[in-house]
Amino acid sequence: MRTSRTLVCVAVAAIALASCGGASTTDDVGSTEVLPGGEDRPSTTTTVVDADTASFADRMNAIDEAVAVWRSAPSVEVAQEAAEAAANLIVGPNGPGYGDRNGDGVVAGEAAAGVLPGLDGTPEGLAIPLAANGCIRRDVLGGPWTDPGAEWGAMLVAIDAWRPDNNTMPTLASHPMRVVGWATFTLGSDSLDEAHEYAGHAKLHVDISVRALSC
Repeated sequence: MRTSRTLVCVAVAAIALASCGGASTTDDVGSTEVLPGGEDRPSTTTTVVDADTASFADRMNAIDEAVAVWRSAPSVEVAQEAAEAAANLIVGPNGPGYGDRNGDGVVAGEAAAGVLPGLDGTPEGLAIPLAANGCIRRDVLGGPWTDPGAEWGAMLVAIDAWRPDNNTMPTLASHPMRVVGWATFTLGSDSLDEAHEYAGHAKLHVDISVRALSC
């Protein structure tokens, strides 16, 4: 168990930045400035990334790392701990199922806020400030979030109705919610092959969520 916790700690290493809200960051890109007389000298172009965008990007990176551990896990226990981390990072402390989902006494993926709002709308969720982006609104939020309880309720109904021969995950517009679904199925399985398969599904939805930021 100590080994599995170490692996998942690697997967959620970015959480410290993501849960703190993040700060404005800059990327320096080298270029060349031509001076009078034709002399060249290096110059710097600075791109500013706002705090909300940086926080969301950091969180999605942490979720992606957790899913990577889940996909390559050497045991069901490691897969379940990584799946727990991914789900908790999405739902946040007031979201459905947040906490010690696998019952090992440790909460993997602890976060001050989720990607999505809590059941009562608080914390707000890291995607909410980016809702003006149509792709974030469609693929990440998947709804207006005027009634967070109803949004989460729809996810729980879909998860409860899911069967291997009845995939209800496509009924959820929010791709992070689908990741929570696949994490839930992993936590309910004792098959490593199934855990790896479910992680593959989760990875697709993480990738769509990441792309939404720049579409």
